[in-house]
Amino acid sequence: MVRSGWRWIGVTAVAALAVGAGACSSSEEGSSRTSSTTTTSVPAGAPAEVATHPSDWVLPGHDYDNSRATSGTGIDASSVRRLSVAWRHDVGGSLSTVPLIVGDTVYVQDGSGKIAALDRETGTARWESEAYGLSIGPFGVAVADGRVFGLHGSKGVVALDAATGRELWVRDITATPSTGIDIQPVVYDGIVLVSTVPVSIGGIYKGGDRGVLHALDAATGEVRWTFDTTTDDLWGNPAVNSGGGAWYPPSIDAERGQVVWGIANPAPFPGTPEFPNGSSRPGPNLYTDSAVALDVRTGALRWYHQVHPHDLFDRDLVHTLVARTGGGPVLVATGKGGVVVGLDPDTGEPRWSTPVGHHDNDELTELSGPTTVAPGTYGGVLTPPASADGVVFVAAVDAPATLKPDETAYFGAEMGQNDGSVVAVDAADGHIRWQTKVPGDPLGGVTVVDDLVLTATLQGTIVALDRDRGDVVWQETASGGINGWMSAAEGLLVVPVGNAQPAQVVAYRLR
Repeated sequence: MVRSGWRWIGVTAVAALAVGAGACSSSEEGSSRTSSTTTTSVPAGAPAEVATHPSDWVLPGHDYDNSRATSGTGIDASSVRRLSVAWRHDVGGSLSTVPLIVGDTVYVQDGSGKIAALDRETGTARWESEAYGLSIGPFGVAVADGRVFGLHGSKGVVALDAATGRELWVRDITATPSTGIDIQPVVYDGIVLVSTVPVSIGGIYKGGDRGVLHALDAATGEVRWTFDTTTDDLWGNPAVNSGGGAWYPPSIDAERGQVVWGIANPAPFPGTPEFPNGSSRPGPNLYTDSAVALDVRTGALRWYHQVHPHDLFDRDLVHTLVARTGGGPVLVATGKGGVVVGLDPDTGEPRWSTPVGHHDNDELTELSGPTTVAPGTYGGVLTPPASADGVVFVAAVDAPATLKPDETAYFGAEMGQNDGSVVAVDAADGHIRWQTKVPGDPLGGVTVVDDLVLTATLQGTIVALDRDRGDVVWQETASGGINGWMSAAEGLLVVPVGNAQPAQVVAYRLR
């Protein structure tokens, strides 16, 4: 059944996974703090740390909904001005995802590939791994059942003992030297969910490279299942075409037993002299620029919804979250195309679609010459959104790019052209509740902390907005630019300042 880019495979919803979290290994001794309140139920299949530290930031998206929202921290509109720097920890490279807060420890991976366990109170390193190597895109860690999982350079995943940093296993999942892995892992029901992409330090969008979703056994690193996000013949020309994969952690719906990924763009884009306007890859180029729902146990496809068929403008639909509304859950997806969509979580059928930020010429299906397009290849919703109480919050970057039909545009638009914005979208019907300009390019994602919405810019400004009205209530100048996202727990705000000299993990506390 195909309907305007939406397809329901016809699998009915399944019961919640029955596998429990299991016992925590002795490695958890390094994370002894126990949180006092629980704001959400812990799904079956969640690792032990999710139950033990419910008020901390244990998962990349804070929870499996990818809500990026927390409460009970004491940081709100009345107190945010009392935040001050508690500690700084210098790292060996950039920081492009969220540090995790688990008990007494903050876990982070930097751009050199080094993984560190930092004391929550002082920022002192309890242990640091070797530098596993560079990644081009996002990188970061997951923590589950006494293990820390991070990227092993551009090739795969490494598992370490959470208490000591001792290496437990390494799994290379890349198919070619020019295939990479650029994603913060997430762990559920004993599997590590990651993806490859056709971009690495060995090459960018080389013909034949494709993004493949992977589920690895958390205990051994063995591959449980994979899902190819392209077709077998790469849309008819594998010598030229490439694409797909995921750059950000998926949302996981334990009740339905499904994981929903946001899938990246096809290439070449916009085109080449031989194949202008993506003519080497006719058709919609499934499953690029789509939300793809898979059975979390088997990897079987349940449904997909493609937002940008035959994408010419690098409009990765890379973020998904589950928004909780009075009328039930809504699967929300967005990305660099600057469009937020609400989907039925059981079928993928679209409920609403809302453009955010500045748009110009992005409705074109081909270019006749040099054309300014917005969102450009680095515009739109680049970094993760958030959701709370039936409202979705996104950070939109306004960075137009001039594109040509017969040239590739793999290196994006110039940053700093215009101020971006934070936009609040009603998850029930898609209408915009408010939108507020912020100073610079908001590449720091969105984080909901009690009654605040926080973002940060590549120019180094942290911004807190009133969640209901969108008014700016606090701004702070960081020590450098920010393109990772914040975490918060019990009076603590952790900010990855990755474009400073040196890059730093910075912790703020209420004074």
